[in-house]
Amino acid sequence: MKTLYLSHLDCQRHEMGDYHPECPQRLQYIDRAVHSALSDQLVLARPEPVADSDLLRVHPKAFLEMLAQLSPGHGHAFVDADVSMNRYSLQAARLAAGAAVQATQQILAGRVDNAFCAVRPPGHHAERDSAMGFCIFNNVAVAVETALLDPTVERVAVLDFDVHHGNGTVEIFQDRPEVLVCSSFQHPFYPGRFVNIDRPNIINTPLPAGTAGDQFRLALERDWLPALKQHQPQMIFVSAGFDAHKDDPLGGLLLDESDFRWVSQLIMDAAERYSGGRWLATLEGGYNLEALSRSVVAQLEVMAGVKV
Repeated sequence: MKTLYLSHLDCQRHEMGDYHPECPQRLQYIDRAVHSALSDQLVLARPEPVADSDLLRVHPKAFLEMLAQLSPGHGHAFVDADVSMNRYSLQAARLAAGAAVQATQQILAGRVDNAFCAVRPPGHHAERDSAMGFCIFNNVAVAVETALLDPTVERVAVLDFDVHHGNGTVEIFQDRPEVLVCSSFQHPFYPGRFVNIDRPNIINTPLPAGTAGDQFRLALERDWLPALKQHQPQMIFVSAGFDAHKDDPLGGLLLDESDFRWVSQLIMDAAERYSGGRWLATLEGGYNLEALSRSVVAQLEVMAGVKV
């Protein structure tokens, strides 16, 4: 397997204040762990910032203009109660979305089999015209729109196992039957949006606080596998949030690295069955630094075909 690993130091320059859980150290810990365990098994690359033309397939021009006007020369500017920007945040957000686009293009060109985007800010809470939940641009949605431009791709799936519901991705694709969105999440919990939506292409899997790995696995097999079989996606995208880990300070689910390895293998098997092995993951949540870095390594080991 050829697995592309995309990250950029400028994604570490974005910060939202002292002691904020969505901090630059998240990428520092991930990069250190990945390079120690897997650097010889990965194709390493730095992303380029996303083009406006790519962002505009998801977010309206007025939203991009609002962000540009808010971007501060110093200090912080709040876009939402949970999203602030420093002078480097927009560049980091453009790199995060650009990584997802670049990974998509590399996979579709056959240069790599799959890809992991170790970037921040995350994206799955960002709705079409709203930044929220630590997210500025919806990175996975921008990648999906890139893939759908390819003549070989008519149907895709987005799989989201973050502890928080991927409301932004659901909002963007709720009326797009070519895009299957499956999201597992703690419920009731933030953000509480689009949880009860009734669309054939939206599969929500709410999980009560205290859900452990065995119940998580049964729920995904029950909900995701039939949906994937019916949809037959030609490319799979993953919102890889690791804050469902039992040690994470922001969630109440009880998963561990073995569960993230399991769900990664489930996705790998689905990609091999339906999409010629084509899939990519982009980082969402995960706020215990040690648990996050171990969990990312577990997913990458599956992606790269490393036997453990």
